[in-house]
Amino acid sequence: MLEQLRRIVQEVNAVEDLQQALDLIVNRVRSSLEAQVCSVYLFDVDLNSHVLLASEGLNKAAVGHVSLATGQGLVGQVARNAEPVNLEDAASHRNYFYIKETGEELFHGFLGVPIIHHRTVLGVLVVQRKERRRFDESEEAFLITLSAQLAGVIASAEATEAIGGISLSGHRISDTVFAGISGAPGVAIGQAVVVFPKADLSQVPVRNARNVDQEIAFFQRSLNEVRKDMRALHASLAGKVAEEERQLFNVYVHMLNDDALGNEVVGMIRQGNWAQGALAHVASEHIRNFESMPDSYLRERAVDIRDLCSRVLFYLQEGEDVKTEYYDGTILVSDELTPAMLAEVPPEKLRGLVSIKGSGNSHVAILARTMGIPTVMGAVDLPINLLDGKEVILDGYKGEIIGNPSEPVIERYTNTIREQDELIAGLLEIKDLPCETTDNHLVNLWVNTGLRSDVAQSLEQGAEGVGLFRTEVPFLLSERFPSEQEQTDIYREQLQAFAPKLVTMRTLDVGGDKVLSYFPIEEENPFLGWRGIRLTLDHPEIFTAQIRAMIRASAGLENLQIMLPMISNINEVNAAMRLIKRAHHELVQEGVDARFPPVGVMIELPAAVYQTRALARLVDFISVGSNDLTQYLLAVDRNNPRVASLYSAYHPAVLHALSHIVREASEEGKQVCICGEMAGDPGAAILLMAMGFDILSMNAAALLKVKSVIRSICLVTAQELLDQVMQLEDAEEIRRAIDLALFEAGVDRLLRSTRTS
Repeated sequence: MLEQLRRIVQEVNAVEDLQQALDLIVNRVRSSLEAQVCSVYLFDVDLNSHVLLASEGLNKAAVGHVSLATGQGLVGQVARNAEPVNLEDAASHRNYFYIKETGEELFHGFLGVPIIHHRTVLGVLVVQRKERRRFDESEEAFLITLSAQLAGVIASAEATEAIGGISLSGHRISDTVFAGISGAPGVAIGQAVVVFPKADLSQVPVRNARNVDQEIAFFQRSLNEVRKDMRALHASLAGKVAEEERQLFNVYVHMLNDDALGNEVVGMIRQGNWAQGALAHVASEHIRNFESMPDSYLRERAVDIRDLCSRVLFYLQEGEDVKTEYYDGTILVSDELTPAMLAEVPPEKLRGLVSIKGSGNSHVAILARTMGIPTVMGAVDLPINLLDGKEVILDGYKGEIIGNPSEPVIERYTNTIREQDELIAGLLEIKDLPCETTDNHLVNLWVNTGLRSDVAQSLEQGAEGVGLFRTEVPFLLSERFPSEQEQTDIYREQLQAFAPKLVTMRTLDVGGDKVLSYFPIEEENPFLGWRGIRLTLDHPEIFTAQIRAMIRASAGLENLQIMLPMISNINEVNAAMRLIKRAHHELVQEGVDARFPPVGVMIELPAAVYQTRALARLVDFISVGSNDLTQYLLAVDRNNPRVASLYSAYHPAVLHALSHIVREASEEGKQVCICGEMAGDPGAAILLMAMGFDILSMNAAALLKVKSVIRSICLVTAQELLDQVMQLEDAEEIRRAIDLALFEAGVDRLLRSTRTS
């Protein structure tokens, strides 16, 4: 049965649309299980019913016309309970619902299993037989396994139909919602601009050709370049490999001929598609067809086609100066957004961000919150290839993208944007007021920065210092390691802008989800691997150049603090301190007049939590990175949308760890800051203040919201709330207790503006 499963999944993956996929499923499953009937019912939001969309064995006239209301019949029971129903005589069951048009009165044995994708029941897969006999355990297991494997294919096909404004029942629809994860709060309405990496066939979006003849000519030139490459490779291998192996390159050349792949691509361009999109479409069809073939040798040829077409795509992208057009209201969309992609968009045109990969706590989402750009991450079912140029609504509060928006929905979200702007404008009134509670407890609000554009916004919002300057951002935006002088210039700009306020610069923190293209790190588990201080201590030349640049930049300003990331033991601190002292000594000898800066450590690993006092004795201050600390405590990859719902800074374990850190550091008389995203959540900020954190450092967009909350509550009330939640055992209970406290303080309007997962 394993081979049957594999073959069915491959065949379904090879078809182009939802109906073809469903028809193939019912045909192959009926045959595999030797049943008389196989049917697929899918839930249609438009009708609020499960519609019979494909069947082998029931009356064909019923397909597309028969539907069952939510919860109705055995199909409804399967969908409602999200579990299989296996009966020897369906008609005798109390939930059996007879539909005359199907002709199913002839069949007795019934097995229905749910089709589930991301905890959502998409529909029900049903097999039936004439005998009064249950399907056996192996048959039930086969159908469950197949359903699980096909759920993603069906979800993707449904999404493709929906983005085009068509429901399962064939009606025109609007306001199609695609779920993701909130990356940065806010609402945006605009046009999608899809950006994608080079030479990746799977990510080329559908676009219209501006000039068909030019596109064809350019495609032909690219084909010729690849033909030359293949002939050159064929010649270079003469005498080095067997002749039959060399002939592969001649086969490649023939595949590019006008009567093969090349002709199909030209045909699609003539229909109005741009060359890159036409090539990607033809390539994907051929790859799917070969991958579905039963013969293993022929299946392997899919790799050859992918390689060949990727080479053509490379020339198309290298030779053609395709300038991305950014609309005035650009919603930037990508399979995986990077800081470099954000940097290429004119700031005045960028309204929102959508990333298929990643979660609300991945690096690019943190940057988006810093920039105040509404963002949705982890929108895994969004068919981005078909999204380019389409109007969409982005809801960064709920983590949703709405396609085909209707006028009433556009008007509703336009009002939300206006209310959002009015709230932010109203908060500016407290910019210059102290951040103190109603009983005069003062809290320091600092800012997290990384981009040059952060400076002006941070100062406009009343930042009192920088709790985290992400020095990796210039490294990520560069094509090589920045020189010491280039780093000095960048750091000097930051230090001067905030002087005399303190600026805390974190040493290079790459690895995990922050990858340098020019220094690739290939690891099975990058978040537990070579990152942060581990990498820079292994490369002291990188670490020392950065420290020298920081200290040189601080000369005459003396507002620099240095922070060490990813610390897990005191040996790392001692090693780093030796390098910092040596760098400072060298600079003094070179005539640089700069004091030795305060040095602190980031506590973001569970091991460091329980060594807080030992670490505090070695440094000048302690800073908590709540993003990674939460990730490591809960064993939740914060970039993985599948487990994003498990990531919660309100988890009791996280709160107890934070409280422990503050107590231990305070015992050593050291200042404690928290610079994770948790500090920018108004509700979480109350707890952190009550715990005793001296400094809350956050993205600039959250500063005034947090200040508004702190100025509306007294320290005693915050401490009582902390005592209450530290007795609770569930993150949702804790969240509700905090929401109630904010409501009673009269600042519940800010609950919508930010939210800690």
